Amino acid sequence: MVIYLHGDMGAGKTTLVRGVLNALGYTGRVKSPTYTLVEPYHIAELNIRHFDLYRLHNEEEWEAAGFRDEFDGHNIFFIEWPERAIGLIPRPDLQINMEIVPHGRHVKIKACTPTGRKCLKPL
Repeated sequence: MVIYLHGDMGAGKTTLVRGVLNALGYTGRVKSPTYTLVEPYHIAELNIRHFDLYRLHNEEEWEAAGFRDEFDGHNIFFIEWPERAIGLIPRPDLQINMEIVPHGRHVKIKACTPTGRKCLKPL
């Protein structure tokens, strides 16, 4: 499962991931992976990876970090700033666009695959 998170800085991308992790029962600290690029979490038999690619500069950095190995079909991914790795990361199952508006946030969720549609159906 691959979820792209789009939005300006401060739009709430990491806060959304924190909320999902907490809803799944994670009680530890959820920090932004701005400097580490990825933070791994294991919750209730789920392997979740939270990427922040804002500081990714090129394909060589991606390859040197070994991130390609993470996409083995066993993980769930939340990827902030996915446009910085187009062609390196799988296409999304869901895209979440977040926009800061005068009185909060406007969020649009788009399913891009049958898996994404299945996730959105209960909502």
